[in-house]
Amino acid sequence: MKPDTLNLYGALTFPRTKRVALIGALLVCAALIPARAGTPEAAAEFGGQCVEGLSQGRHIMTKCAVTWADKDGKTYCFSSEDARKSFLENPGANLQKARDFIAASSADSTEKAMQNFDSGDAETLVKGLIEERAKASGGLFPLGDPADGTQLKLAFDGIDFTRTIDGYGFFPDVKFHDPQDAQKRYLIDFWVAPSDGQLKVQEIRIYKEPIKAEGSWTLTARSPVPWWWIPASEHPGHMATKRGWEVMSAVEQGALAEAAKNHGVFKLKDDKTGKVLDLEFIDTHLPVRQLDDNGHYFACTDFRAVGTKDQIYDIDFWITDKDGQMTIEQTRVHKVPELKSGQWVQVPRYEWKDLGPSHVVP
Repeated sequence: MKPDTLNLYGALTFPRTKRVALIGALLVCAALIPARAGTPEAAAEFGGQCVEGLSQGRHIMTKCAVTWADKDGKTYCFSSEDARKSFLENPGANLQKARDFIAASSADSTEKAMQNFDSGDAETLVKGLIEERAKASGGLFPLGDPADGTQLKLAFDGIDFTRTIDGYGFFPDVKFHDPQDAQKRYLIDFWVAPSDGQLKVQEIRIYKEPIKAEGSWTLTARSPVPWWWIPASEHPGHMATKRGWEVMSAVEQGALAEAAKNHGVFKLKDDKTGKVLDLEFIDTHLPVRQLDDNGHYFACTDFRAVGTKDQIYDIDFWITDKDGQMTIEQTRVHKVPELKSGQWVQVPRYEWKDLGPSHVVP
């Protein structure tokens, strides 16, 4: 038998009989390789759920074997050819129905979890947290004021009342006073929501603080107020168009979740200097705006540099509403603190008008 040899290009050559056998083997292997899989579920819209099913108010997972791509290149999956055919009879309207259903489902999932609890459970959790922290702090509740970094130590007076917003959580409004002056009263809000089967405190905010006027202390609401004081008696989560307070909620949830990874410090790389900033969240501004060209939401926030009292950064957040889920897409430094004439002032790097046409979100 003629031995295998190397040709002029260094490639291994085979006798004819071996070549025939090799080709046959390759054909057999090719027959055993399955056909190319459809679009990965993770790359498809709605996580690979059947978009026609969603438009009809049903969650149906697919393997994305049947798909359709819109003019923007977004891929949608279907449970069958018939489902795709039905959807494409009116893709615009059906897609909006699907998005509305997902948006409602998102709030509904929290609302459903809230059915296992009531405002009394939220109040019990908050009272326990206050007692625990006060016990470790000489009997007073310690609270860092994000506005100026002051470390408050307050005496607990009781819970005034608890507000409930379906789909978002419970909001106990708690009364405190300064132990050195009982007339210096505070109202502190606790945002409580279900997570992993149990209630958890999501955020603590000063709602009202004592302001001295004409020799006496007056309990005064801070500006801006926490986002949960904005909605009226409407039922959240069931409108296609997001409202300003919903965007504020998404921003604050995202910022707090990121800060929780670093013991309460929000770390942000300055896109201009490359420096990593250590920040503490203060509040979100009104109004919230929506960019006309791509529909993204745009919100401004205040953060204080850790370890300072009056070095305040204005940080902008871009939020997208994808399939009913509010997601932070970009974070950028808008204004930086600069020392001028002995005072720290915010100096803008750009104006929101530079981002293109937009409108205020009600």
